[in-house]
Amino acid sequence: MSEIVTVAWQRYLQLLQAHPLRTKAITSGVLAGCSDAIAQYISGIRKLQLRRLLLIALYGFLHSGPFGHFFHKLMEKIFEGKKGKETVAKKVLLEQLTASPWNNILFMAYYGLVVEGRSFSLVRRKIRNDYPSVQLTAWKFWPVVGWINYQYMPLQLRVLFQSFVASCWAVFLNLKAAAKRE
Repeated sequence: MSEIVTVAWQRYLQLLQAHPLRTKAITSGVLAGCSDAIAQYISGIRKLQLRRLLLIALYGFLHSGPFGHFFHKLMEKIFEGKKGKETVAKKVLLEQLTASPWNNILFMAYYGLVVEGRSFSLVRRKIRNDYPSVQLTAWKFWPVVGWINYQYMPLQLRVLFQSFVASCWAVFLNLKAAAKRE
């Protein structure tokens, strides 16, 4: 079994090298879809809602993977040649003040408008009500993830690591978005 995993990992790294954006987009889409399947199961949905799962996977494919790819490249450019804990702290802070709020609002809007098909006014109200607690929770969780990512992950694996952790975070966001409506 370990040989299969080793071969699969080597193939993944080859694809990441040859087609980084595509590989990160597909990986993020697959992990987002898996997180939605888990969220559906946890929330007690008896029959898998395939449309919802595919729309969440599409979000990962079209936004999360590409956004992460370009965001981490930009961070490397901004902090080019700089290393150390102070640089890692600055990267985490910059990410938490820019990417984190953007990604949370965008996901909540996408979920309400596209996945659930609700009206703009309902989605706007839900974001106004729920966004502060979602963002505050994110700021308790994501800085640790960011620190690990910038401190220990090579650039080419940062989106994979972030997507994997984001799949767990997305379970939280999915459940929060599907919570009792007003």
